[in-house]
Amino acid sequence: MLLVVGRIGKPHGIRGEVTVEVRTDEPEARFAPGSVLTTEPGVVPSEPGAWRVPPTLTVESARWHQGRLLVVFEGVLGRDVAEALRNTLLGVDSADVAPPEDPEEFHDHQLVGLTVVTRDGEHVGEVTRIDHAPASDMLVLRRPEGRTALVPFVKAIVPEVDLAGGRVVVDLPGGLLDL
Repeated sequence: MLLVVGRIGKPHGIRGEVTVEVRTDEPEARFAPGSVLTTEPGVVPSEPGAWRVPPTLTVESARWHQGRLLVVFEGVLGRDVAEALRNTLLGVDSADVAPPEDPEEFHDHQLVGLTVVTRDGEHVGEVTRIDHAPASDMLVLRRPEGRTALVPFVKAIVPEVDLAGGRVVVDLPGGLLDL
């Protein structure tokens, strides 16, 4: 499974450097020189002969500038090529990511697909994705009837995550799923 670690933004300067919207807790490791990142192009050019985003990009250098990550990729030598990379998602294979050391911490890909049940064993839904909100992360559930529900991913509401058992146990306050 591809884990998105960043999205390429606009070019910075004329020598191929690009801004990257970081989507990882470990940018220094993910964007270290020599790191190879899988790409998911944002827009595929329609003109014949136009520069196409390759399946992988290798980090040549990375630096922070005014709170933004600036990256140079091997082979990206000018502003036009850097512009062609805009909106490209950058990812790594989930198999290459070590599990968190803290037993109370989880990667998004570990939670997606888990069954959600109440403490009494009532089936509530399935985790389809994780939304990272400012106050707390939110489990996005697909309910049995097809609706979507949001559950704050906090210990008081989600007391147990059983990866081996493939389930998340929730203790929902009244009316939460009716929103």
